[in-house]
Amino acid sequence: MGRPTANPKNTKITIRIDDEVREILDNYCKKRCVSRTTAITDGIRKLEK
Repeated sequence: MGRPTANPKNTKITIRIDDEVREILDNYCKKRCVSRTTAITDGIRKLEK
């Protein structure tokens, strides 16, 4: 296991996306120098706003 954290991430989600969506995600990540996980997590958090 990784190092201890105050906010453990215990849930794993697997999704299928088409090539167009993958390209959008990868371009976003590259432009902003973030991981796919960070980009997707940020997007999900925006759903709450």
